[in-house]
Amino acid sequence: MKRLKLFPKIFLYTMSIMLFLVIMVHGLIYLLAPRMQLALRTPEDVVVSIRQEQFVTGAVEKALPVSLSCSLLLSVVCSLLLSKAIADPIRKISASTEQMMRLDRGINCAVYTKDEIGALAQNVNDLYSNLLATIEHLEQEKDAVRDMEQAKADFLRAASHELKTPVTALNAILENMILGVGKYQDYAACLPECKEMVEQLSGMIHEILETSKLNLTAEPPRQVDVPELLMELCEPCQLIAAAHQISFLADLPEQFIAVLPVGMFSKAVSNVLANAVAYTGTGKTVSVYMEERSLVIENECDPIPAGEIRRLFEPFYRPDFSRSRESGGNGLGLYIVDTLLTAMNIPYSFAPMEYPRGMRFTIQL
Repeated sequence: MKRLKLFPKIFLYTMSIMLFLVIMVHGLIYLLAPRMQLALRTPEDVVVSIRQEQFVTGAVEKALPVSLSCSLLLSVVCSLLLSKAIADPIRKISASTEQMMRLDRGINCAVYTKDEIGALAQNVNDLYSNLLATIEHLEQEKDAVRDMEQAKADFLRAASHELKTPVTALNAILENMILGVGKYQDYAACLPECKEMVEQLSGMIHEILETSKLNLTAEPPRQVDVPELLMELCEPCQLIAAAHQISFLADLPEQFIAVLPVGMFSKAVSNVLANAVAYTGTGKTVSVYMEERSLVIENECDPIPAGEIRRLFEPFYRPDFSRSRESGGNGLGLYIVDTLLTAMNIPYSFAPMEYPRGMRFTIQL
C-alpha cells in the first residue's frame, strides 16, 4: 500500500469501507429478518401475528445476490468518483510543483475550491512567488557585489599606478642626492622638493584610505534642515573663494527638511563645493541655490567637453586641460561624490551651462 499512488490508494480505502458496510448490512438483514414478527390485517380487521422464518429466509436468500450485486456496483462507482474528486486536485498540484522545481516562471497551481486543498494550492503559489522574488533579489545582490568587487579592483589598480609615479620620482631624487650627481649635491634645494613630494604622497594615501571606507559603513538617514547644513558646508569654501577673489553667492530658503544620511551627504556636497571653487577663475562667481527640490551648484569656468564629463567620475582621472596635481587635484573628488550619491540613491547631473558659461551640478533631493 505504501508504494501505491494516491488514486488507487484512496479507491482501495474507500472500496474496503463500502464493502465492509455492505456485508455488515446484508448480514444483519439475513440474520434478523427471519426473526421478525409479521402482523397481518384480515378484511375483518383482525390482526394476526405469525412467525414465517422459512418464508422470510427464502425471500432474503433470493434477493441477496441482486442486492449484493447492486451494492457492489454502487460501491465501485462511488469509490471511483470520490477517489477522482480527491486525487485530481492533488495530482495537478504535484504536476505544477514539478515545474516549479525547475524554476519555470509563470507557473501557478490552479485553485478551484476554497477548502483545505484550495488553501494548499494558494499557499504553494505564494511560496513559489516569494521564492522567485528572493532568487531575483539574490541575483541583484550578487551582481551588485560583483560590480563592487570589480570597482575595488579597478580602484586598487589605479591607486597603485598613481602612487608609483611620485614614489619612483622621490626614490630617484634621493639616490642622486646620495651619489652627489649634478644639482642634487645641493641638499638645501633638494630637500624641500622631497618634502613636498612626501606631503603629496601623504595626501593621496589619506584620500585613498578615506575612499576605501566609503562602502564599509552604512549611516542611518535622519531628518535635517538642508539650508542650515549647506550654510555650514559653504562657510570654509567662502573663505577660500574670498582669498582668491571669487564671488561666492548662496541663495537658500529659510527651511527645507529632508531625510538624509547627514555625514555621507555632507562629504559629497563638500567635494562638489571644493571642486567648484578650485576650478573658478579670479573675478568669477560660484552660486549655490535650491530650485524646487534640487540643490544647484554653479561655477563660471570654461565648460568641460561632453566626452570628458562622464570620465571625471572615474578614480584618479584628470583631463588633459588639468593634468597637474597642483591644479587638478588627485582625481578622487568626483569619484567620491559619485560613490556617495549612488550609495544614497540620490540622482544627480553635471552639465555645462551656456549663460553664464560654466558648469552646473544638480542634486535631486
